[in-house]
Amino acid sequence: MRRGFMHSHGFKILVIFLGLTLCCVLGLAASKHKNLGGKNPNNPPRHAVKSIQSEDGDIIDCIDIYKQPSFEHPALKDHIIQLEPSYVPNKEENPTSEQPSRTVTSQQKWWRSGSCPKGTIPVRRSHHDEDLLSEQDYAARKQPSLKIHEKNRAVPLLFIQKALVLTVGYNYAGVKGDMRVYQPFVEFDDEYSTTKLCLVSGPRYNFESVEAGWAVNPRTYGDRETRLYAYWTADASNKTGCFDVICPGFVQVSHEIALGAALSPISVIKGLPWLMTLFLFKDPDTNNIWVQYEGRINIGYWPADLFGTLSYGAEAAEWGGEVYSTKLGRPPHTGTHMGNGRFPDGGTGNSGYFKRLRVLDISLNLKLPEWMTTYEDEYFCYRGDYISDYIEDPEFYYGGPGRNWRCP
Repeated sequence: MRRGFMHSHGFKILVIFLGLTLCCVLGLAASKHKNLGGKNPNNPPRHAVKSIQSEDGDIIDCIDIYKQPSFEHPALKDHIIQLEPSYVPNKEENPTSEQPSRTVTSQQKWWRSGSCPKGTIPVRRSHHDEDLLSEQDYAARKQPSLKIHEKNRAVPLLFIQKALVLTVGYNYAGVKGDMRVYQPFVEFDDEYSTTKLCLVSGPRYNFESVEAGWAVNPRTYGDRETRLYAYWTADASNKTGCFDVICPGFVQVSHEIALGAALSPISVIKGLPWLMTLFLFKDPDTNNIWVQYEGRINIGYWPADLFGTLSYGAEAAEWGGEVYSTKLGRPPHTGTHMGNGRFPDGGTGNSGYFKRLRVLDISLNLKLPEWMTTYEDEYFCYRGDYISDYIEDPEFYYGGPGRNWRCP
């Protein structure tokens, strides 16, 4: 009798112990999930009304436009969404000769698998491991190009190299251009290569900027696909900044375009020049800065409340390429490509290039820039060439292979 009692009592203790252990494990898992804001790569966001499995492996969630992540930003707590720009300044002041209709526009791969209904926005689901999601800066923000020391001295960090053409000297309300879409080689997972147009205001160590273009960025997207992206910062990426809608900031209104989604087709050397047209412009009534795709789709905007001086106009407009790597400026140099990996070749057009470069002045005149200059960090690794002589509409060619016999 005693033995049976002990056996039964021991069994009960074992059951209680296993139950407590299970509760503890589930509690820790739930706590971890809660700390990640409920994000799980395998489950749709709570505000998703539809999910689309793209042929390239992406999952696009259609999220209620009024419940998008941007409204979690403290500056946008009481923000009233602007569904469309008050004015779209697409008409040029003094247009050049008529441009031929283009039939070589890169599109988003997920379009072949479905569409999001009106009243929602398409958001690419993150494929990062949950442990990385808790370190949001890892995927969401660029690394700063300057380091501020105790004595308030800005010291350059050779982690970002550019080859671009820029214009300064006026107050710019917009920047526009056609860019050729490539898939550059990116050597390491923590590097990226982008082609972009950009509005910038402020000092080098604390500038405000918005940019959009295409990127191969394994650190942010988890692969080496060429993807449409947008980025902003209010302090040279020191404490603020975000790609796409990975973190709060950008307010999307379009149900057609997914920031961070893969582009297709991609240009190849001596093949069709697959292009993408982007336009960043300031709304004259709200000062919000809009992103327009292919001259017809207003993707969304960065609210003026995110910025200081930039919301009233930019000091510079830029077009070109950018490479990020910790292996820049010294041997062994990274072999990550800019553009398509070729140095500028305006004669054949087989390098990266921008065409139909335009700026929007503060009076909302869309026009050719009046003055342009090129800028390169590492001439023997990546460079740019602005061609304006003997052609009616100036063009910018850029790119480079990174490591080569003259780039250590």
